[in-house]
Amino acid sequence: MAKISSAFMGLFAAVALASSGMTFAADPAMVTKDGMMADHSNMMLYTYDKDSGGKSMCNDQCATNWPPMMAPADAKASGKWTTIKRDDGKMQWAYDGKPLYTFKNDKPGEMTGDGKGGVWHAVHGMKH
Repeated sequence: MAKISSAFMGLFAAVALASSGMTFAADPAMVTKDGMMADHSNMMLYTYDKDSGGKSMCNDQCATNWPPMMAPADAKASGKWTTIKRDDGKMQWAYDGKPLYTFKNDKPGEMTGDGKGGVWHAVHGMKH
């Protein structure tokens, strides 16, 4: 019987783990060095005061200016991370029941949308 290489065994274990349905997903966002929340493209995240009851009130032109932080259709809730269904049927990430958005005029690392209209607020770092 031939010896099986350790590289082959490692590959076999990785395939078995992946096919078992065990995945290790990262949080949808991260805390920046300044303690703010950003998506993985370093776009700051915001909440909208007019949202309520876990429902987004930002649609149409609002959603063009404040792009929702979209979630894949098969996204799973984890801790305070949940998803909500938008009016268009697509899924959006929410944290602690609050839908999350970016701001179209921000560049990565910027936070120019904070306080806009008195209803948009940058999200401070969150913990599970």
